[in-house]
Amino acid sequence: MQLTRKNISAIGRPQHSGMVANLARGLAHAVPTIDRRAFLRRSGLGVGAGIAASQLTLVKKADAADATKAGTGTGKVEVKRTVCGHCSVGCAVDAVVENGVWVRQEPVFDSPINLGAHCAKGAALREHGHGEFRLKYPMKLVNGKYERISWDTALSEISAKMLELKKASGPDSIFIVGSSKHNNEQAYLLRKWMSFWGSNNTDHQARICHSTTVAGVANTWGYGAMTNSYNDMQNAKAALYIGSNAAEAHPVSMLHMLHAKELGCKMIVVDPRFTRTAAKADEYVRIRSGTDIAFLFGVLYQVFKNGWEDKKYIEDRVYGMDKVREDVLAKWTPDKVQEVCGVDEATTYKVAKIMAENRPSTLVWCMGQTQHTIGNAMVRASCILQLALGNIGKSGGGANIFRGHDNVQGATDVGPNPDSLPGYYGLAEGAFKHFANTWNVDFEWIKKQYAPGMMTKSGMTVSRWVDGVLEKNELIDQDSNLRGLFFWGHAPNSQTRGLEMKTALDKLDLLVVIDPFPSATAAMAAMPGKAGDLNPNRATYLLPACTQFETSGSCTASNRSLQWREKVIEPLWESRTDHMIMYQLAEKLGFGKELVKNYKMQKVKGMDEPVPDDILREMNKCVWTIGYTGQSPERLQAHMRNMNVFDVKTLRAKGGIDKATGYKLDGDFFGLPWPCWGTPELKHPGTANLYDNSAHVMDGGGNFRANFGVEREGVSLLAADGSHSKGADLTTGYPEFDHLLLKKLGWWGELSEAEQKAAEGKNWKTDPTGAIIRVTMKNHGCHPFGNAKARAVVWNFPDPIPQHREPLYSTRADLIDKYPTHEDKKAFWRLPTLFKTVQDKNKDIGKTFPLIMTSGRLVEYEGGGEETRSNPWLAELQQEMFVEINPRAANDRGIRDGDQVWVKTPPMAALPDFKGLKVKAMVTERVDAGTVFLPFHFSGRWGGMDLAKYYPEGAMPIVRGEAINTATTYGYDSVTMMQETKTTVCQIEKAA
Repeated sequence: MQLTRKNISAIGRPQHSGMVANLARGLAHAVPTIDRRAFLRRSGLGVGAGIAASQLTLVKKADAADATKAGTGTGKVEVKRTVCGHCSVGCAVDAVVENGVWVRQEPVFDSPINLGAHCAKGAALREHGHGEFRLKYPMKLVNGKYERISWDTALSEISAKMLELKKASGPDSIFIVGSSKHNNEQAYLLRKWMSFWGSNNTDHQARICHSTTVAGVANTWGYGAMTNSYNDMQNAKAALYIGSNAAEAHPVSMLHMLHAKELGCKMIVVDPRFTRTAAKADEYVRIRSGTDIAFLFGVLYQVFKNGWEDKKYIEDRVYGMDKVREDVLAKWTPDKVQEVCGVDEATTYKVAKIMAENRPSTLVWCMGQTQHTIGNAMVRASCILQLALGNIGKSGGGANIFRGHDNVQGATDVGPNPDSLPGYYGLAEGAFKHFANTWNVDFEWIKKQYAPGMMTKSGMTVSRWVDGVLEKNELIDQDSNLRGLFFWGHAPNSQTRGLEMKTALDKLDLLVVIDPFPSATAAMAAMPGKAGDLNPNRATYLLPACTQFETSGSCTASNRSLQWREKVIEPLWESRTDHMIMYQLAEKLGFGKELVKNYKMQKVKGMDEPVPDDILREMNKCVWTIGYTGQSPERLQAHMRNMNVFDVKTLRAKGGIDKATGYKLDGDFFGLPWPCWGTPELKHPGTANLYDNSAHVMDGGGNFRANFGVEREGVSLLAADGSHSKGADLTTGYPEFDHLLLKKLGWWGELSEAEQKAAEGKNWKTDPTGAIIRVTMKNHGCHPFGNAKARAVVWNFPDPIPQHREPLYSTRADLIDKYPTHEDKKAFWRLPTLFKTVQDKNKDIGKTFPLIMTSGRLVEYEGGGEETRSNPWLAELQQEMFVEINPRAANDRGIRDGDQVWVKTPPMAALPDFKGLKVKAMVTERVDAGTVFLPFHFSGRWGGMDLAKYYPEGAMPIVRGEAINTATTYGYDSVTMMQETKTTVCQIEKAA
């Protein structure tokens, strides 16, 4: 696609038309005669400061000691180490700060993760630390326009409205959408905050990116996370990417894959679209979107047929593979595979042969596999293939599952989930009692905050809050419909069914947006809706949150490594950190004292704020389940200061002593990837590769988790004799440890008297001392969570063995009867959920909407895009929303490259005044003739209309475009409520 290149002023940045002159003025500060080294140093600083000092707003907003000296070499210069705030790779950045102004940045060359590399977004990171298009002060929507108000007014009015709604309709009438951009401490604090408010109606971005992964993977072998690491992929002999365009979504991760390829690794890419990742592959396989199971089981058919499965591994460590084998050989013969996914037998045979003959082989997936109505089953099909090949628990193997946001892994682990407390503890009263003990509050007090019977009931999901507002009340499994909504660091255009979302927004009584960039929510809220949909009494507020560069805290990369961000700059304008806002709202709502009673408070801009280090220390005392307990702030900070000692393949420290603390780093895995067991004093090194029984448990080794009982239908679920982690005293399978098992084994006496008293009646997950973990691991080499078999058959899911089911909106009516969807469900995550009803109603939809519409990421932008589309350097690179369409499909519609087109989907049929999405056509063979692709980072246009006038003044992104999710259709995963974004249908016509 040949987009017309424009200068910055042409796309909404006229205030920078004098940038070159400003740059020259900045360089002019240099001494007339200087050597090369001084020139490079000073010009680097001068570039940043020349731009900064020429803009008086920046000088004011930074509260710099003397910003006029920035770049002259005469001020205070500090280097702050932080982590990129975009995808989940975890690239480290050194920010150079002079007199309080962030003047330049460098990628950290010692980082074992990014090896001194950046993608386009990372290279433009500094702009987010002083971007002109942020929300600068609190605002309220008054008569269709945003007006500036004070923080005290905003907090007082919001809290008063919340209490009013709670009194009238109960605590569940409010839904809090948290953030995958929050650091771990903020995400954890928000889940605690919601418990004290008295509702489980909270969720965040992970629901709509990898919830099917978490559920599918955790129910297969124990934990719902990436098993290995980007670095460990260098040890792979083959790699299968399916539904992952890493070259654009996770660019720096490709460094490790390219290193592997240099050593002979075979790379296979499976995708409906020929992506930049596919361009690097040895083999590219095009499949029909939504048919991953047919392809994966077609490959598995060849593995079984040719005897390539790892029989010993399966016998010792896998339950139910015999049933899977029977199912696959009967149902997924080559003709059926080709009928469903379009891939012939020669190709599935070739892929299977490459994976089998080049072990260890790794499998990578991303949202191309997860965002489907059968996403949980697709994920499990990938797991089963890797189990059959014996690749799980092996260096160079594993399931490498790339997450999307900088802390979506951590926010999932410890943050605002509707079905669990931090660490996936669930919602049983015992879990609440465990946390009440840590939080030092009375369990009965927490229980009283909830509506009767709702404390242990999973809340609604972010993917369905729209229905929480619009659904008939008698069909909702709570007293009231949703009346209040917080978007706390979340973009609404990343959610499906945008047309209905607008209706739901207009019916709310309270809408609060807390964000550095107020996102599309602000414009959608201010845009007039239908008269019958509007609530004239809705109160709408925008609160300016800080970026992660204006606070400190930890974030968790996709490989489970935690990194500590230093605070780079002070909060700009009137922005406040998310944890400060949580505390200030809690004070207004009546539980401020309870929220922060375990934390020291620090002054920021004269106001109290919880110290992030103390929040992490509290997490270290309670999140035993997934090993978020060994990563003290001191250990993480030592890792950040000494990145150079960590090996780039193994992530393991080779010697090294932290000069600041004397801490010995030798043997630690970088970032102490969870699980990092026991207390920080135990000094567990972290777990680089999950389920690796070739290493001792105190050396990062492990086995599959015993989380599903010890027997099923007379068959043992525990691992076979001999399949134990290295050096374990128990050389057979065993259940998880509790006080009773320790007593039976005679190990109870190894706890101190005080530890015995605290651990009595407890298991390893609820023992507040960590002594059960210490004794089982350090003294006896056993895992506290037991030693079991992975489950190829999952009896608590709708399909115990993964089954292909056609999407609700399918262009293949001939396959719907053969592969029908699920039956409708009642009260599923508190709401009725339709499957068969929608599919039957739209069985012939392909006649009207014959193209499969799918979506994905671009390298230039991230997430909902408000932050990156507000960055002038990134906005220059990609200026318009577009649709990729195959030449054949384009020619049949009279469309040429660069034409404006309308993209129409079934929801628009009921809205004759809504023409569709107006975007530019990119005619390309990246997609086949039956598929079109649109990126999902855009917002700010609505049915061809620019929403510029509805944004708050000064807080509008430079680039605006139609949001694909305005057009996406109904459809949710049968286990997790993951939304369907990758396989819906559309029609395209040329715009007049």
